[in-house]
Amino acid sequence: MRGFVIRWIVNAIALIVTATIIKGMDFNGILAPFVAALVIGILNAVVRPFLILITLPINVLSLGLFTFVINGLMIAITAKVVNGFNVENFWAAFVGAIFMSVISF
Repeated sequence: MRGFVIRWIVNAIALIVTATIIKGMDFNGILAPFVAALVIGILNAVVRPFLILITLPINVLSLGLFTFVINGLMIAITAKVVNGFNVENFWAAFVGAIFMSVISF
């Protein structure tokens, strides 16, 4: 349980840093990054494995780089679901996914 909380907080901080760096991503409110990190965690646990399986041939051909597209899609979906988390377009979500991967590595 403690590992989950630590990972959740690290992802929330990574989201805050990413939104600070990238134009097109922002938060309204203090709780929005924490809710967004929780939703991204749920989407990554439920939806992402299915998307990875479906896009496996493209992912193999791109040497795994298509995973950033899937992660960008997870961020875009999260922005639609969470009030206070705004992403202007898919490219902001895509670059945000790359930053999130680097920061939370």
